[in-house]
Amino acid sequence: MAKLYRASEPDVLKPLLDRAALDSDSRERVMGHALGLLANLRAAQSKGWVNQFLQEYRLNSSEGVALLSLAEAFLRVPDPETADLLIADKLGDADWRAHAGKSNSKLVNSATWGLVVGRVLVGEGSTGPLRRLISRAGEPFVRQAVGAAMKMMGEIFVMGRTIDEAMKRMRRPENKGFTASFDMLGEAARTHADAQRYFQAYVGAVDAVGRDPAAGHSISVKLSALHPRYEVARWSECVPALTEMLEALAVQAASKGIALTVDAEESERLEMSLDIIGTVAGLPSLKGWDGFGMAVQAYGKRARPVIEWANGLDRVMNVRLVKGAYWDSEIKRTQVEGLADYPLFTRKAATDVSYLAVAKDMLAAENIRPAFASHNALTVATIMEWAGNSRDFEFQRLHGMGDGLYERLVQENGYHCRVYAPVGGHRDLLAYLVRRLLENGANSSFVHQLADERLTEAEILADPVAKIAAVGGKRHPSIPLPVDLFGAGGHRNSAGLDLSDVATLEAVVKAVNAPLPHAGGAGGGPALSSSATAGDEQAAASVAASGERVPTPSPSRMRERDAVAAAIKRAHAAFPAWSTTPVDERAACLERLADLLETHRDELMAICVQEAFKTIGDAIGEVREAADFCRYYAQQARLNLHPIELPGPTGERNTLHIEGRGVWATIAPWNFPLAIFLGQTVAALVTGNTVVAKPAPQTPRIAARAVELAHEAGVPVDALVLVTGGPEVGAALTADVRIQGVAFTGSTATSRKIARSLLDDETRPIVPLIAETGGINAMIVDSTALPEQVVADVIASSFRSAGQRCSALRLLLVQEDIADGVIEMLSGAMETLRIGRSGDPATDVGPVIDQAAYDRLMAYRESVKAKIVKTLDAPTEGLFVPPTLVRIGAIEDLNQEWFGPILHVATWEAGKLSETIARVNAKGYGLTMGLHSRIARAAEVIEAEAAVGNLYINRSMIGAVVGSQPFGGEGLSGTGPKAGGPRYLYRFCAERAVSVDTTSAGGNATLLSLDEGGI
Repeated sequence: MAKLYRASEPDVLKPLLDRAALDSDSRERVMGHALGLLANLRAAQSKGWVNQFLQEYRLNSSEGVALLSLAEAFLRVPDPETADLLIADKLGDADWRAHAGKSNSKLVNSATWGLVVGRVLVGEGSTGPLRRLISRAGEPFVRQAVGAAMKMMGEIFVMGRTIDEAMKRMRRPENKGFTASFDMLGEAARTHADAQRYFQAYVGAVDAVGRDPAAGHSISVKLSALHPRYEVARWSECVPALTEMLEALAVQAASKGIALTVDAEESERLEMSLDIIGTVAGLPSLKGWDGFGMAVQAYGKRARPVIEWANGLDRVMNVRLVKGAYWDSEIKRTQVEGLADYPLFTRKAATDVSYLAVAKDMLAAENIRPAFASHNALTVATIMEWAGNSRDFEFQRLHGMGDGLYERLVQENGYHCRVYAPVGGHRDLLAYLVRRLLENGANSSFVHQLADERLTEAEILADPVAKIAAVGGKRHPSIPLPVDLFGAGGHRNSAGLDLSDVATLEAVVKAVNAPLPHAGGAGGGPALSSSATAGDEQAAASVAASGERVPTPSPSRMRERDAVAAAIKRAHAAFPAWSTTPVDERAACLERLADLLETHRDELMAICVQEAFKTIGDAIGEVREAADFCRYYAQQARLNLHPIELPGPTGERNTLHIEGRGVWATIAPWNFPLAIFLGQTVAALVTGNTVVAKPAPQTPRIAARAVELAHEAGVPVDALVLVTGGPEVGAALTADVRIQGVAFTGSTATSRKIARSLLDDETRPIVPLIAETGGINAMIVDSTALPEQVVADVIASSFRSAGQRCSALRLLLVQEDIADGVIEMLSGAMETLRIGRSGDPATDVGPVIDQAAYDRLMAYRESVKAKIVKTLDAPTEGLFVPPTLVRIGAIEDLNQEWFGPILHVATWEAGKLSETIARVNAKGYGLTMGLHSRIARAAEVIEAEAAVGNLYINRSMIGAVVGSQPFGGEGLSGTGPKAGGPRYLYRFCAERAVSVDTTSAGGNATLLSLDEGGI
C-alpha cells in the first residue's frame, strides 16, 4: 500500500484501466441503462428547483460564486452592519437581471427577482427611485430575505437541525424506499470541548436511530470531529483515544441493532484511520454484528489496496465507495510541502476509472458488503451491469442532490439506496455545504455536465477508460509535480519530507536526534572560530536536551577584531577574480549548493534542532527555504545580471552593466540560522560580491556547515569567509571601510546602530544597508470569518517556532461582536499544544533561544499577569516560555515586539475597518498584517491601506515562500528590497552605464545596407 502513496499516475492507472474496461457487448448494455437513467435525471431536474438552481447559477459564473460565498458566511454573522456589508459585497456586482425569468422553475425565478431587487437596494446609489422608496426599510428587508434564502438552502442540503427532525423528514413520501446514513455536522474539532460535544451528538444520534432499527437508518462518524489533533505526529495520543471513542459508539450501535460507518479523511490520515478501524473491527465484543463499516475514497491512489485490506479483516465490513472529498486541499498540501508526487489522481476521468476498478473488486470480495455513492449515471449503470441480478449491495447519494437517479431503481427494480444525510444547525452546514457544491457543481463533475445543455448525451456518458487511455494515464498538464511548481522558466521547487508517512517520520526523528559529530570532524563542518583559520578556539555552544545553553569561552575582543580584519582582507583580495567570474558560473555554484543542502538534509536538520531548537517541521522548512533561495537567486541572476543594450541615436552604443560592489557583510539571526544566513549570503555572492558572513552567536555551527557546503559547491574559500562571535564582532565588521554593503536581519535597535556606524566616518563611501527587522504584526478578524479557520491560523502564526519569527502574529484584533466566542475557541485550541523537546515530533512549542530571551519574556508575562486570559503549564527545567494569551484594552496598549509565544488580543467595532488599519499603521512597524473576512471589499480596503510589506488574507501569517511571497517590511520593520523577490539582487549591485560614440569609427555601418533612407 505504501508504495502507491506517491507513485506516478500512469503506473497506478495501468492495472486500473484493465480492471475497469468494458467489452463491447457490456458497453452497449451499460449505455442503454445510462441513457435511461439520464432521462430520469433530466425529468427530475425539470421538477426540482435545486438542480435548476445549479444550472442557472453555475460555479464558473460570478453569480454562482457570489451565492456560494454568501451561503458560506451569512448565517454566522451576528451583527446587522457586517451582514449588510456582506450582502452588498456578494450581490452588488453580479448581473442578476441576466438570469431573470430564464429558469423553468418558478421558485428559481422568484429567487432571482429577489436578487435583482437586492442588487438594486445594495448597489444603486442613494438617489435611485427604488432606493428612495424604501430607504428606511431597505437593509433590514434585504437582510431578512437573504437570511430566509440561506436557511432554505440549509434545509435543502441538511436533513434536519436535530436527529429527531432528520428522522421525521425521512418519513416523508419523497423518501419512500430510501434509508439514511445520518452524519452529525462537524468537519473537525479544534478543541477537546468541541470533540466531546461532537461525541455526545453521535451518542445521541445512535440512541435516536436505535429506537427504530427496523427503519434501516445508520450513522456516519468523522474521526477528525472526535479529536482536535488527529495527526500522525500525535499518533500515540489520538489513535488510542479515538479507538476508545469509536469502540464505545460501535458497541452502542451494535446493542441497538443499527449500522455505523467511519467516514473517509484526508490521505495523510489513512494509516491512522486503518489502525483505528482495524482495532475496533477485531473486538470480540462486536463479533456477530455486521453493521460496522468504513468509507473509501476512489480518488486516492491507495483505494484498491484499502479494499483488499478491508476484505482481509476477520469479519464482514460495510464499505462505502466515494469519489473523494478533499481533492483541492490535498493537491495544495502536496505542492506546498514539496512532496514527490500526489496521493491522488489529477484528472476527474482517472478518479472515475479508479472508482470502477475498485467497485468491481468490492463486488467480488467475500467479506465486503458494498455501497456505491455516486450521482453519475454511467457509473451506476456500469455497477448494475457487473452486479447482474444481485441486489446484495446498495447505492448512496447525497441529500439534496441526484434527485431522479435512484427513485425508479428503488421503487421498481428492487435496488437499495441510502441517502447520506447531514444533521445539524444551519450555521454548522457551512464548510460541508460549500465542499459538497464545489465537488458536485464543478465543471468536470457529472452534476455540472448534466446541467449544461450544450453537452450531448454521448459527451456526458463518455467512457472514462477511453479518456485516460487516450492520454496514456498522464497527470493533468495544468497540475505540475511539486518539484516543477514554478514552471519551466522558474526555479526548481525544494524537496520536502512527508511526515504523514510513518516510516519517513520515524527515520527523520532518528536522524535529528542522533549525536552531532564534533565540530571540525568528518561531516561536522569546519572548526567554529572568529576566522576561517583552522585551529582557532571554537565558539560553539553545547546544548542540553532541555534547551539550556552552556556557552564556551569566547576569544578576546582583540583577537576578534584581528580575525575580522583578516577575514575582510581575504575577501577584499578575492573580489576581482570572483566579480569577473561569469554570471552563469556563479549561478551554477548556487545550484550545486542547493543540491548539497538537500543531500545533507538530515544532518542540517539535526543541527537546526539541536543548536537552534527548531521543531522537526521547522527544521525541514529551514533547509527547504535555504535551497529555494539558492535556486531562485541563481535563476534571477541568469535572467537579470547580464549587460543590457539601451536605445539611443544612431552612431551611439549605450550599455548598462550590473557589477558587484566589493566586500559585503551579511549578519544573520538565530531564528533562521540557515535560510536567512544563506539567503543573504548567496544573493551577495551571485551578484559578484565577496562576503564576510557572521551568524548569530547562538547558532555558529549551522552557519559553519553551510559555508563548508558552499565551498564544496565551488565558491572560492576566500570569496566567502565565516566569522563568529557576538555584537563586538558585528561592530568591527560593519565599521571597516572596506565593507561595501551590509545585509542584516535582526532587531530594529541593532539595525539603527549599524545604519549610524555606516555614516560615522565622513571619509567613508556611502554604502547600502539591507535591513529586515521585526514588527508588531496584527491580524484583523471580522464577523464573517470562519472561527475554526481563524483559530487554526492564529495558533500557527503565534506559537509555531515558539513565536520566534519576525512575521509572527503579535496582536489579534477581533470584531467585538464575535470576540468572546473566538477567544474561547482559541483558548481551547491552545490547550492542545504540546510544549517540549524540539526533537520530539509531537512538540508544537520548543524552548526559546537562550537564557536572556527566556528571562525577558518571563518578566514581561509577570508584568501583565492580571491581563492573561489563557496560558499553559510548561516544563520547569529548560528555557520553555508557555504560550500565553493577553487581553489588552486597545491597539495602542501594545508598543513593543515581544519575540516569543505571547499573543495579545483586543477588539474593534464593526464598520471601522479603515480606522483599525490606520491605528495599526500608526505604530510605525510594517512587516506583516493579516485579515480574515469573507467580504471581498474588506480585502480590497486592507490591501489599499495597510502599510506593511506582507499582507495575508484568510490564511496564516507565516511561512513566506521564496519567489511566491517575497518577504520584508517597511518603516520600523526594514529597508527593503524584499528577500526572495525579483528585485532583491539589484540592491547588491553597482550599475554602470557605458555610452560609446561610434561615428568616429565609421558610424552605423548597417545604414549603408538599407534599401531606403541612404544616400
